Amino acid sequence: MKKILLIATGGTIASQKSDSGLKPQISPQELLSYIPSIEDVCEVETYQLLSLDSSNMEPKHWSMIVECVRDNYEKYDGFVIAHGTDTMAYTAAGLSYMIQNSKKPIVITGSQKPIDMDITDGKTNLLDSFIYAVDEKSQGVVVVFNGKVIAGTRAKKFRSKSYNAFESIDFPVLAMIQDEQIMRYIPMEEYEENVKFYTKIDERVFLLKLIPGIQPEILRYIFEHYDAVIVESFGVGGIPQSISEQFYGLCRQYPEKTIVMATQVAHEGSDMTVYEVGHEMKARCNFLESYDMTLEAVITKIMWMLANEEVSKDNQEDIFYKNINYDVIFGKNRKC
Repeated sequence: MKKILLIATGGTIASQKSDSGLKPQISPQELLSYIPSIEDVCEVETYQLLSLDSSNMEPKHWSMIVECVRDNYEKYDGFVIAHGTDTMAYTAAGLSYMIQNSKKPIVITGSQKPIDMDITDGKTNLLDSFIYAVDEKSQGVVVVFNGKVIAGTRAKKFRSKSYNAFESIDFPVLAMIQDEQIMRYIPMEEYEENVKFYTKIDERVFLLKLIPGIQPEILRYIFEHYDAVIVESFGVGGIPQSISEQFYGLCRQYPEKTIVMATQVAHEGSDMTVYEVGHEMKARCNFLESYDMTLEAVITKIMWMLANEEVSKDNQEDIFYKNINYDVIFGKNRKC
């Protein structure tokens, strides 16, 4: 029987009512008590790493999760991480870059309702996660939620209350789980290298969300205080005239900064070749383009890249457009 480590980090699945609202209070051992059939699936050991509302999850906590998996990697056949849903997509994407080439599954799950409620999705999600973790064909970082198995770089929370909270953005789900059976749609990747663990992360990444009429006064502060600027633009991408001169001027003044163009649109990604505003940016600024990557993947990949000693300005494009855990499909052969 396979041996799985349950790493508890808090979240709704482990929450109970308090005078100030729901807060994580249920231990990982108690979580298991709500799925007694787990005894027929695998042997489980537990570790309470964190006890957070996932709104408080930060990059430093991703590093703690990576260290926990790394230090226990040889002892277990897989890992299940119980996590809050609000930042689950960020953690899943972050771990996809910080734990690469893992032939052992690292499953992230949670719930929209606490597991101790009479009506909850927590029991099914947790049991499904263990069922997936013990399967011989499972590997890498995934989200298991509401019967879906989603690549860690493709998950996005789409609904704030419904059980079907997560979607796989512009990429098929890897598998579905129903009645404790796994139906796979995407074959496993063949990892040519051994598992790699990265614990360093650069938090000095700023997400600049464009709105109509945005003014340029904030731009200098951003360029002075952050290592990377990710522009969450309109549509397929571009810089509006209201900030363009100041933005391009700062790009020239701070050539060492990493600039990434992304889009506010959830599906189909960016394409800076369509409109004049995109062509102007290509002519006046060196930047990376997100294409079909999720925003969570773009943010966490840049954080990982900037802290990775193997990455430099010379190979930054190659690494950004390298496919890691299915994160970039349409953009990998279309460098800026």
